[in-house]
Amino acid sequence: MKKFATEIKWGVIFSIVAILWMVLEKVLGWHDTHIDKHPIYTNLFAIPAIIMVVLALREKRDKDFGGKMTWVQGFVSGLIITVVIAILTPLGQYITHEFITPDYFQNAINYAVENNKMSVEDASKWFNFESYMIQSIFGAFIMGIMTSAIVALFVKKK
Repeated sequence: MKKFATEIKWGVIFSIVAILWMVLEKVLGWHDTHIDKHPIYTNLFAIPAIIMVVLALREKRDKDFGGKMTWVQGFVSGLIITVVIAILTPLGQYITHEFITPDYFQNAINYAVENNKMSVEDASKWFNFESYMIQSIFGAFIMGIMTSAIVALFVKKK
């Protein structure tokens, strides 16, 4: 486990920042008053997400690999961080929807139906805890793999 301490640390940091981002979204009204903006503005989380992966891989390179890192080493470290994030995702989703924004799903359903974006049935199938759990776990893996591959290109050092 000590071999992966940096990755575990950054996976936990990422998960905490993601929960704090949900608090920010709630405070800014993206889960209720300005829910129409949510699909666009929630993507801004990519900025801190990428920054965290850069910082994590730089720390891995400088502290664990003695200042040198190949693309493969960076990519593998990014994948390990991704696995940690994916494992912690259900807890983050639970905290988000149980404590931070318990009305989000109903607000999203109401918005989608009232604006003729979805039927009640489709909105109910999409905006619920189980659906978001699946979306967030797969999303973590997909985005984590892509981000790791790209960031490793820039952080590698001979």
